[in-house]
Amino acid sequence: MNDFIIIPAHHEQNTIARVIQQAKQYTPNIIVVDDGSSDLTCQEAQQAGALVLQHKVNLGKGAALKTGCEYAIQQGAQRLVVMDADGQHDPKEIPSFLTALNQYDIAFGTRQVPQSMPFVFKVGNTFINKSLQLFYGIKIGDSQCGYRAFTAQTYPKIRWDATNYYVETEMIIKAGKKQLKHIQVPIETIYADKYKGTTVLDGVLIVAKMIGGRLW
Repeated sequence: MNDFIIIPAHHEQNTIARVIQQAKQYTPNIIVVDDGSSDLTCQEAQQAGALVLQHKVNLGKGAALKTGCEYAIQQGAQRLVVMDADGQHDPKEIPSFLTALNQYDIAFGTRQVPQSMPFVFKVGNTFINKSLQLFYGIKIGDSQCGYRAFTAQTYPKIRWDATNYYVETEMIIKAGKKQLKHIQVPIETIYADKYKGTTVLDGVLIVAKMIGGRLW
């Protein structure tokens, strides 16, 4: 199978090379989308052997993922894995996602809940998960996990408009509406000393957009 790994990155010079080197054990097709970084993210990714696509300015995670996925499809990708650049997604899980695509259209990573998970994240993620179930009837254990995989045939059905962190939620909603076969893949997550990702404000905006999607 022609497998591609897509990694959006913004200011990840300290972790990106390690993520790429570990991911290359499973496929040589690694695409990093440098989303307007002003550090050495691009250089580190290139030296580690990834193909790097660059946004001149920071457009957001959703935009970076779309750039990477559409390029991969153009290059003949059959299966796509998307993962973060900060080391919180362990590349050793990649085979589990790829295996899941033998039977499912899309596989969603579901993080275990360690003591190290920031409290604000536990509360916010639970709130978003419950809102998804309430407004759309979709039950997902970890809606905000960015570690996912889907087939090339699935991509047009879940193609998102979001440029920001709403990308994860929009992808789930579209998968639900299209009644795509999906599975949740349990993964281990390593939290860095400094929490990065969806903030409280992001969570509020995500739920507000979900509500808007039901009303209009």
